[in-house]
Amino acid sequence: MPEGVTVAVTDHAAERFRQRVGSRRGGFDVKPEIAGRVSAAWGAGRFSDAAPPGASETAARGSVYIRDLVDRNVIFVCRHDRAGRELLVITLWEDERFGSPRVGHRFTDALKEDDRALVDPGRRWRERRDGTD
Repeated sequence: MPEGVTVAVTDHAAERFRQRVGSRRGGFDVKPEIAGRVSAAWGAGRFSDAAPPGASETAARGSVYIRDLVDRNVIFVCRHDRAGRELLVITLWEDERFGSPRVGHRFTDALKEDDRALVDPGRRWRERRDGTD
């Protein structure tokens, strides 16, 4: 059994998880759910230094890939600080899946609208003021 690790999750990984997987707990903040999944998979030995098929060579260097125990085609891409016994979840990868995505495109497209609003926070206000909304 591998030694225990502390797990941290980036905002990017949380956003990808919300877009691609969706929370099973229904919480607003998915970081605790991701950390729990990664920790459980790590304890079960479901990690590898080998990149999944389709990942580029540059993405593979220095990463640890942890396969989820709940959704087996979800792989968390992490950086591992061996000395500090810490994992940082930086993004997630999905193996090819059959059937429709878990989270429909109408939801992920709506998130893209919000992403543009974050880049230009005043855009929506200006559009409403100018009547271009």
